[in-house]
Amino acid sequence: MADERVCTEYENDPRLLKALSSLNRIGAAVNRIGARNVVADVAAVLRLIAESAIKVVPGASAVVYTCYPDRITFDPASRVSAGERPPIEGDVPRPNGLGMRALLQRRPVLSYEEYNLPLHPAKARAGAKVAACFPLMVAEQPLGALYIYRRREQHFTPLELLMLENFVNQAAMAIYHARQVERHAAQLARREDEVDRLRRAGLLISSRLGLDETLQAILQMALEVIDAQYGIVRLVDREGKNLITRAVAGKGLRQPLTEPLSLDTASIMSWVARNRQPVVIPDLSQPPWAELYYPLDPALSIRSEIAVPLLGAGNRLEGVLNLESPAVNAFSQEDGHLLQSLAVLAVIAIQESRLLDALRQAAEWLLLMPAQQVLERLTDQACDLLNAATSAIWVVSGDQLVLWATSAPASRALRRDTLPLRESLTGQAVLTGRPVVAEDVRRDPHFVRTDLAQAHNWQSALIVPVRSGERGEAMGAFSVYRTAPDAERFSESGWDEKVLTCLAHYAALALQNAARQSALQKVQEQRAVAEMFAAVGDIAANLLHQLNNQLGTIPVRVQGIQDKCRDALEKDAYLASNLAGIERSASQAMATLRANLAHLHPISLTQVKVLECVQEALAVLPPEVSVHLDGLDALPPAWASRRGLTMIFTNLLENAVEAMEGRGTVVISGALDHDNRIIIAVHDDGPGIPPEWHERIFELEFSRRPPQDKQAGRLGFGLWWVKTWMRRLGGSVRVESDGCHGTTFYLTLPCAALCEMEGR
Repeated sequence: MADERVCTEYENDPRLLKALSSLNRIGAAVNRIGARNVVADVAAVLRLIAESAIKVVPGASAVVYTCYPDRITFDPASRVSAGERPPIEGDVPRPNGLGMRALLQRRPVLSYEEYNLPLHPAKARAGAKVAACFPLMVAEQPLGALYIYRRREQHFTPLELLMLENFVNQAAMAIYHARQVERHAAQLARREDEVDRLRRAGLLISSRLGLDETLQAILQMALEVIDAQYGIVRLVDREGKNLITRAVAGKGLRQPLTEPLSLDTASIMSWVARNRQPVVIPDLSQPPWAELYYPLDPALSIRSEIAVPLLGAGNRLEGVLNLESPAVNAFSQEDGHLLQSLAVLAVIAIQESRLLDALRQAAEWLLLMPAQQVLERLTDQACDLLNAATSAIWVVSGDQLVLWATSAPASRALRRDTLPLRESLTGQAVLTGRPVVAEDVRRDPHFVRTDLAQAHNWQSALIVPVRSGERGEAMGAFSVYRTAPDAERFSESGWDEKVLTCLAHYAALALQNAARQSALQKVQEQRAVAEMFAAVGDIAANLLHQLNNQLGTIPVRVQGIQDKCRDALEKDAYLASNLAGIERSASQAMATLRANLAHLHPISLTQVKVLECVQEALAVLPPEVSVHLDGLDALPPAWASRRGLTMIFTNLLENAVEAMEGRGTVVISGALDHDNRIIIAVHDDGPGIPPEWHERIFELEFSRRPPQDKQAGRLGFGLWWVKTWMRRLGGSVRVESDGCHGTTFYLTLPCAALCEMEGR
C-alpha cells in the first residue's frame, strides 16, 4: 500500500517514465546475457543499471560491486560506475563499511540513518554528502551491492528509493543469471571433457596395452577428471579372498600400502567389495568411516574418499577403484557417477586383457606343449577368466564322455572318469551342440555326479560343446562350476559363454593336433620299422647264407670222418658219440637260426584268427598258471601275421608268468570297439607295474630287474618286440596298472574285413 501511495503521489513525476523505460532496456539486456561473452554482458547490464540509477536521482553517482562467488567479500575488479569524476585512490569498499553492513543485515543502508558509520573517506573527499547502499541478493545469497552518492545534503525520497529498489532487483538477477550461465557452461565444458576422456579411455583399451598399463592409465585419468590427489586399483584374486594391488597413482606418495587386502578386513575398499556398492565419503574423520579407513599412505592426511566396485557381467566382482583427497568434502555424487563410468571401462579392460592374454598363451601352448598339458592349462584359464572353482574337458568315446583334463589337482592323476553321453547334463551340450547352464547342479536331476557337486559345494555350471573344426561336430564338452554361496549367475550378456566357447575352440585344436600328430607319428614309426626290418632282413639273409656255408659243412665232414674211420669209431664209443653230437648240434643250430632270423624277414599280412594264435602261445605257460579266455572265439579275423601275433602273445604271457613268479591267473578277452577295431586284453594278477613305468617299459634298454639278475633287460626287450611287432601289423599296445593290483595290456588290431574293403 505504501508503494501505491508513493506512485499516486508522484504519478506526474517524469522520472517514473524514465525509470520504466530503463527497466525495459535492462530486462532485455539481462535476457541477452550469455549470448556472446558472459563477463562482458553482465558488465554492460550493471553499467546500464548504474546509468539508469543516476537518472532517477539527479546529481548523484552510482557504483556497483559484485562479491566473490565463494565468500562474502567484494571483488574490486568488478567495479562498475556512472556519474563519477576520475577515480580517487583508495576508493574500494571497506570491510566494515556501508556495503558490508547492507549485505550482512540484508537491507538497504542510508548514511544519514547510520550515525555511527561515516561515509567512506575517499568519497567524502570527492564531495559526497549522502549515500545509500542496497544489497544485491537472490534467494538469500549475497551477490554484491549498489552504492548511490549525493553531493548535497538531501535525503532520498520514497519514490527515489522505490525506483532504486527496482534497479537493485534487476542487478541482482543479472549477476545471478550470469553466474548460472557460467556454472552451466562450466558443467557443459566438464561434461564434454569427461566424454572426451571417456572416449580416450575407450581408445586406450582398444590399443590393447597390458592390463597393468591400462589400469594405470585409467586411474591417472580418473585423478585428472575428478580432481583427486591419490588413487589405487585393487583386483580380486582367483580365490576371491583378497584384493591385490594392480595400480597406484598420486604425487608425494612415500610408502603406499600395496600388500594384499583381505575382503574380510576392516577397510573401506573391502566394504565396497563385499557390498558391491559405491561410496562417497565427505569426511573420513566421521563415524563409521573413521574406524574403517585403511590408509593408502600412513604419511599422508586424507580426509575424503570415493570408491566404486568393478563389476563384470553377471554382477561378478573384479575389484575396486578408489580415489582419495586431503580436502574435506572433495567429491560429489556426480564424481561418483563419473567414476562408475570409468569403472565400467576398467572392467572391459580387465576382461578383454585377460582374454587376449589367455588366447595368446593358448596359441603358444598349442605350438610348444603336448595336448594333455594344453588341455589342463586351458581348464586353469577357464577358472581364472570366469571366476570358477573347477573346470573340466570331456571327450566323446562311444556312448560315454571321458574326462580328459580338469583344473582340480587331486583329480588329474585319476582322469579317465566317465559320464553317460545321453543321460548327463554334459552330454546335453554335446548332443544339442548348444551351451547348457545349470543354476544348481546339486539338485539338477540331469547332473550325474551330484556326489562331487555336494562334496565340492558346486552350484552353478556352464557347459559348452567342443566342436571339431573339420566337420563342426561336437567331439566333447568344456564345463565350469562355481561354488556356493558366492556363486554368481552366468552372465545374461553372453560374455561367460563367449569366453568358454573360445577356450573350447582351442581345446578342439589341441585334441585335433594330438590326433594328427599321433597318426603321423604312427605312420612314421611304421615306415621306420619297415625300413629297419627290410635292412635287417637283408643283413639276416646274408648272415644266414654265410653261417649256412660254415655250419652246413660240419655234418658233411662228420659223415666223411665216420666213413673213413669206421673201424676206429667202432672201437672207441666215446669218439663215435661225440661226433654224432657234433653233427646233431650243428643241425639244430642251423634250424634255430633259420627260425629266429625268419622274424626279420618281410611279413605277409593276411586273415588271422586271434584264438588260434593265443592257443599256440599258451604252450609256454607252466601248469601252476590258470588261463581264462573270454570272447576270443567270437572275434572276426584280424589283419595280421600269424607267426608275428603268436610271438606277441608269447612275449606277453612270459612276462605275466615272471611277474606272478610262476603262479597265478591270466585272463585274455576280446571285443570290438566303436570303430570295429579288435581290442584284446591280456590281464594278470601279479603285483602290477607302477604308473611312472608305463611308457618306459616299451623301451629297448628298460629293465625293472637289478643288474645282477641274469635276466636283467628281459622285460624291456620283450615288450619292445611287442610294440614293434604291433606297429608292423598296423596296431598298437598300451598298458594299464596301478602298480598294486595286476597289469592289463590292451592290443588293438585292424579287422581283416575292413582292411580288405579298403584295399590294403
